[in-house]
Amino acid sequence: MSPVIETALFIFGLIACGYLSGATGYLKIEVGDGLSAFAVRVALPCMLFSTLTKASFSGLPWGLWGVYFVAVIVAWTVGHLVMSRLFGRDAQASVVGGVCAAFSNLVLLGSPFTLGIYGQPGFELLSLLISIHLPIMLMASMVMFQLYGRHMGGPFEPLAFLRYFLIQLVRNPLVVAIAGGLLWRAGGLGLPGFVDRIVDGLAVAAGPVALFAMGLGLRKFGISGNVRPAVVLSFVKLMVMPAIALGVALLVGLPPLTTQVLVTAAGLPAGINSYLIAIQFGTGQGLASNQMTLTTAGAAVTTSFWLMVLHHVFA
Repeated sequence: MSPVIETALFIFGLIACGYLSGATGYLKIEVGDGLSAFAVRVALPCMLFSTLTKASFSGLPWGLWGVYFVAVIVAWTVGHLVMSRLFGRDAQASVVGGVCAAFSNLVLLGSPFTLGIYGQPGFELLSLLISIHLPIMLMASMVMFQLYGRHMGGPFEPLAFLRYFLIQLVRNPLVVAIAGGLLWRAGGLGLPGFVDRIVDGLAVAAGPVALFAMGLGLRKFGISGNVRPAVVLSFVKLMVMPAIALGVALLVGLPPLTTQVLVTAAGLPAGINSYLIAIQFGTGQGLASNQMTLTTAGAAVTTSFWLMVLHHVFA
């Protein structure tokens, strides 16, 4: 068996173990919330901080960022139109559809997946993508919320909007870890030996814990209603978005590793952010929940497909 396929099966196997632990009652569903909190607030920030302080990259990956967000824009637009034109949903539900179609789970799933497939060089590229992915997608979601849900939050006030956005950023442990890692590296500072071991020890736990927690969390969300639009949006997320990323990357001539990382990232399933945004809107929660579950299950097949495509292209 190909090492790449074996790694993909290992990663989705951990998600399946988490799901089965909840489905059989071996672990309570609430345990997943605690594990996810540990992964997002402690282990993954340590992984990102450690990676960025020791990274060997030079310059900013404008090509990686540009191509990835072209794919995001296309997928978001298609998802929005699918909901509004094909299924006749209102503007707010269409925004949720756009988010579902374009918001990859780069942290909980993308971090261990990229590290396992492409090693440290690939994860360094993904870390740089995460560094702007979170702020940009958060800002875009908030702007769309203001445009289509203004009656829910009162009149639009730019200063209040900016203040809220900045507060959300500084409260996000992943953003803090990324900024801290980049600043620490820029200062040429090293970590004391025992501190480095603690950070690395927590970072090592990030991948398995995040994947297991993700599987356990899927048991909580499940599938109920809105299945047809969720299936269509899942196809956009898992097939259309990475196809756009690959086509544009080949067109502009990005390096092989950069292309492989961004296509893999574009083909990842949706994460919980789309569900949280649906809660904010007060609509589309079932749709977001279904799509997150379907894309995670479907990604076990589609990510293997895209890995084989990338292997063929860059063989």
